[in-house]
Amino acid sequence: MQPSDLEQYLHEHIPLSRAMQVSVVEVAADSVTLAAPIEPNINHRGTVFGGSISAVAILAAWSLLHTRLRGEGVACRLVIQRNSIDYLKPVDGDFTARSLPPDAADWQIFTRMLARKGMARITIRCVLKCTDATVAEFEGEFVALAGGGGDRDTDS
Repeated sequence: MQPSDLEQYLHEHIPLSRAMQVSVVEVAADSVTLAAPIEPNINHRGTVFGGSISAVAILAAWSLLHTRLRGEGVACRLVIQRNSIDYLKPVDGDFTARSLPPDAADWQIFTRMLARKGMARITIRCVLKCTDATVAEFEGEFVALAGGGGDRDTDS
């Protein structure tokens, strides 16, 4: 999937991504990198709102699963079940979130369980940066539900 295709998908199907001006920097087999500017995500202290940081991290992790599963021809619904984020530094500028690849064994278990049981869980991590500094670390558990269809086949 090309970055422009994923960005268009996010903006059409997850309107918050458009309001936050999220852009797709890179789509690779093992990661997705999203970027967001400070302006639409600013808080009363002149830094990025924590909810925006969390939302972009969730979008980056969800996007990795979405693109990998689509690439494998798997139609499913994706939802986040739980997440945690460590805010390491205030974010005082534009920032990125890069999803990290799941362990190969975990991916194999996830896809096998989804095929056999119609439901599977997997944990995805993200690193968020502002300039070159790591500003937050995210971990989210996602659930894939077999089936779905139409434009909403990989909803969050």
